[in-house]
Amino acid sequence: MAQASGERPSVVVGPLGEPLTLETLPPTDRPVQWIARRKAQVVAAVKGGLLTVEEACERYRISLEEFAAWNQAVEKSGILGLRTTHRQNYKKLWNKQERDAEKVRDMTRR
Repeated sequence: MAQASGERPSVVVGPLGEPLTLETLPPTDRPVQWIARRKAQVVAAVKGGLLTVEEACERYRISLEEFAAWNQAVEKSGILGLRTTHRQNYKKLWNKQERDAEKVRDMTRR
């Protein structure tokens, strides 16, 4: 069913295809251990319209920069990009890809 303009969905699709609701998002009543799946759930909730970026940051006491980093990691490498053990490896790869893309842009400008 289509939702009216300005109306929020009550359920969105999570990173593993599971239904996400405000009730099934990571808890807010205790400190959260930020494993990759939970970070990806928060990103999916924002992308799906369940929460705004501001609400997610306030709800989970994270900075806008931290959320943006999670979002970027998901966009570039999926849920595995959020794993802290792999984060440095992905950052090196992303930086190399950005440098390579810049070289290509420079070469095409000439």
